[in-house]
Amino acid sequence: MGIFKNRRLVIATQHKKETVIAPLIEKALGVNCIPNELVDTDSLGTFSGEVERETDPISTVRKKCLMTMQAHDCDLGIASEGSFGNHPSIFFVPADDELIIFIDQLNNIEIIARELSTCTNFGSQEVRTESELMDFAERSSFPSHGLILRGPNAANNYDLYKGICEKSELIKIFNELRKKHDTIFVETDMRAMFNPTRMSVIELATEKLIEKIKSKCPDCKTPGFSIVNSLPGLPCNQCSRPTRSTKTLVYECGKCNLTIEKANPKKSFEEPMYCDFCNP
Repeated sequence: MGIFKNRRLVIATQHKKETVIAPLIEKALGVNCIPNELVDTDSLGTFSGEVERETDPISTVRKKCLMTMQAHDCDLGIASEGSFGNHPSIFFVPADDELIIFIDQLNNIEIIARELSTCTNFGSQEVRTESELMDFAERSSFPSHGLILRGPNAANNYDLYKGICEKSELIKIFNELRKKHDTIFVETDMRAMFNPTRMSVIELATEKLIEKIKSKCPDCKTPGFSIVNSLPGLPCNQCSRPTRSTKTLVYECGKCNLTIEKANPKKSFEEPMYCDFCNP
């Protein structure tokens, strides 16, 4: 795209996320991506708990991006931030919630995309035996996905071993920890470079980000004209009464604040099974 072409863009990560982000962004925008070599992004929080994340994910990803841009004297930047836990609407199912931010200080543009996925190996368990350990490892896609061992529970950051990707190393560390502790805490290493499944979700988030960047405001032509809200009221196909399903999507420009409502592009009516009148 014209306003980005041939400009330097720094990717704020130390966990190899640039391997999936950079090729997509360079092809889509014509920028020259550079890796982060100056900022310890773990200073804003770690999955394994040594450093607690002090702010919400959006504030954190914005700060991560801006501090890396400043350190590299670069006015274009991208950063991502992942959160893991139960899915907000599919209860008891683990989810990977990835935020990715694009900041252009030269043109005062900030665009954020999100990918919420149940495609994750996120998990943890207390184990006492090698058999329990290996059962967890198999469920967690080890050794292609790294593991973390610590003793004796998730609250302790001593005896912490991260990035374990070999069976012999896993068993050796486990046996060493068992000499000191009755139980060992094992968890998935969610850092992108040790988790190909998470890396694929970051790739999907990047593709969503690119779609937003390419969407321009009809009035001021600023990139990032995208959905900010959805409104219910899609009519029932049987009784024509409004349902809770999305009828319109609200698009907004982050620069001139133009707002446009567009009809749900996927369907014009809802099935009666989702209607509070036909299926109370």
